[in-house]
Amino acid sequence: ILACLQGIVEYFNKWAFIYVGLYGYSYVNAGKNVITLFKNRGWEAIIADDLVSNVFFLLSLVVGGLVALAGYLIATATPFLEDAGVDSNSHAIAGSVLGFVVGLVLCSVLMSTIASSVNAVIVLYAEAPSEFESNYPELSNQMRTAWVGAYPDCM
Repeated sequence: ILACLQGIVEYFNKWAFIYVGLYGYSYVNAGKNVITLFKNRGWEAIIADDLVSNVFFLLSLVVGGLVALAGYLIATATPFLEDAGVDSNSHAIAGSVLGFVVGLVLCSVLMSTIASSVNAVIVLYAEAPSEFESNYPELSNQMRTAWVGAYPDCM
């Protein structure tokens, strides 16, 4: 069963989207190729320790909470939701819930674009580190130094 699950994970992963966009592979072939790339580079630890999505999810929750607070304050300070037909006892709760959902969704959409960019940088760096170094030597050196510090066996 574990071998079957490992095979599924190799074919269906978030890194495959980058290969689909770059090379036009089918999603299944892209998933297999990108996992093979990471295995050949010895980067299984790097993709397993990907904390970017966790940080962005936490940030989205915080933004949702702040917008929920703003929704609560607006609902209690103005007759906006009372005029919309919401019961006066529950308009503060409705404003908070509405604010949380709006804040969470909008921030999640924004953070997903940034997370996709980070994933693309990782895949592109794994694919062609020498081209990156020839075009951006200082940035390549900083990235290599940081990754070797965090993952000594990856380079």
